[in-house]
Amino acid sequence: TQRLRSKFPIPEFVIGFPTLLRRAGYYCTNNVKTDYNTANEAEIIKASWDECSRKAHWRSRKPGQPFFAVFNDMTTHQSRTMVWPYEQFRREVQSRLSPDEIHDPAQAPIPPYYPDTPVVRRTVARYYDCVTVMDQNVGRLLKQLEEDGLADDTIVFFYSDHGSGMPRHKRALLDTGLHVPLMIRFPKKYQHLAPAGPGQTIDRLVSFVDFAPTVLSLCGLPIPKHMQGVAFLGAQAGPPRRFVFGARDRVDEVFDLARSVRNRRYLYIRNYMPHLSYHQPSAWPDQGEIRREITRFAREHPDKLTSAQRHYVAPTRPLEELYDVQADPLNLNNLADSPAHQAVLTQMREELSRWMRETRDLGFLPEAEVWRRCKGTTPYQIAQDPKLYPQRRLIAAASMVGDPEVSSAELTKVLTDDDAAVRYWGAVAFAASPAKTLQQRATLVDALGDSSLTVRIEAANALARAGEIQPALPVLIQCLESDSKAAVLHAARTIELLGEKARAAVPAMQAALERAKGPGEENLFIRFAAEAFVTAMRQ
Repeated sequence: TQRLRSKFPIPEFVIGFPTLLRRAGYYCTNNVKTDYNTANEAEIIKASWDECSRKAHWRSRKPGQPFFAVFNDMTTHQSRTMVWPYEQFRREVQSRLSPDEIHDPAQAPIPPYYPDTPVVRRTVARYYDCVTVMDQNVGRLLKQLEEDGLADDTIVFFYSDHGSGMPRHKRALLDTGLHVPLMIRFPKKYQHLAPAGPGQTIDRLVSFVDFAPTVLSLCGLPIPKHMQGVAFLGAQAGPPRRFVFGARDRVDEVFDLARSVRNRRYLYIRNYMPHLSYHQPSAWPDQGEIRREITRFAREHPDKLTSAQRHYVAPTRPLEELYDVQADPLNLNNLADSPAHQAVLTQMREELSRWMRETRDLGFLPEAEVWRRCKGTTPYQIAQDPKLYPQRRLIAAASMVGDPEVSSAELTKVLTDDDAAVRYWGAVAFAASPAKTLQQRATLVDALGDSSLTVRIEAANALARAGEIQPALPVLIQCLESDSKAAVLHAARTIELLGEKARAAVPAMQAALERAKGPGEENLFIRFAAEAFVTAMRQ
């Protein structure tokens, strides 16, 4: 299902692993977040949890019943750490701390990729306040286990769902986005299951897809064969991973596609849309004063930006990134062009390519095309069909985006392919290179009449980015009226990023905004793009 809060269906055999625990007699609770990213969310919730609510707790189980309880602490969520107005943060989070527990902005450790300004300092200190409150909340849960006489019978996992909800962390494939804490407490009676002694740290690589098989292994339940993960505890524990993988796709209204692979020493990132910034406009996080401050500082003081700050706010990204995570844990020194690291680069490329093939990574099929091709079935099924999903051809086409060695003639062949998804990547590649667009202007103008809306939108984007707004904008405006919500979002975001060039689209974007007033995440994301554009044009 991939893209954030998409509503694609999944096959019937894919179920939440707590369902298997419930069948084995466990009382399963979730408190409270779901975000399961599929049209089947309601069914998954019903089958997975005995209770899923803000009151869900192991204390509601039958006497003596084994339990699996999940608690999602939202105190360090992006909303609290940076998006909420500061007064709301003070009222709902910071007020829980004593004066001695509140962090002094003057003492805040500022990462080198942030400008050192009062706003940034205040937000970093705010984040540490959130962490302190979260720590206290976790302490209360552990105390409840002790009060109930369960501490000696319960294995506790503590982990974050991604990097902190701060700029360059959440939503990025850098270690600040994907390398998260994982602490596991084994009571004395289960110490034989622990990979190390109390208080010790190990460097075994673990991926989130490993959690489900690991819990099943600890509970002595069979692991379904379709699960990607490898159990790292219990009788069914597999060999240690050599690599873990990451993926970035559309989040809210923000389009992107990047993949990563990491071992203990190196992190490799492949950006398939390198013409888009790490610091793309994004309606939800842009409510946070630190995001606006980073944007302001880069605009007003470009000569004062350090290389680390420039990497984040630059309008483009490298095609490839390679970091020595041991020597460079903040991923500041890109080694992709280092002659001494070409063998490592090649190895990581090959591992990433292998993983994408093995998992049938569907991210290279544009969202509107996924909807068109999976009618009556699911994305999982179409990923297995090479006719519906010619993955190798799509990855080859996507790999041309931003590549200076690829000629405009080669891109033209891709743009005139018989598969709409391949043509889409040809258009994206032209959008990433205005010079090549001008060399093949006639071909791109022809593509404005393509049978696929995604191709039309990207062809229009390419022409507009190259200064050819007159033939492009009417096509984008027309796509705003499509019955396909995915296409409308694509067109709205394209117009938003074109900015001043697309000023004539204000009435059409206002109309799109009105049409998107209904419920649903797709409408919300369309509103994010349309409202941001209309507001910017009226300032």
